[in-house]
Amino acid sequence: MRKILATLIVALFAANVFAQAAAPATPATPAVKAETKGEKKAEAKKAAVATKKAEKKAEAKK
Repeated sequence: MRKILATLIVALFAANVFAQAAAPATPATPAVKAETKGEKKAEAKKAAVATKKAEKKAEAKK
């Protein structure tokens, strides 16, 4: 009986430790979203500049 009781107590402690370790920490998402918006704006500006340069080259060839 003592072995069964000791096994149950150890199992409860092990389950408790496992349950606490299983919860992952979540990173802060607002900072990531702000970077993404800034990167999108920068990419859009680069694309606009590249398009204007291509149009100027096409007009110059005409």
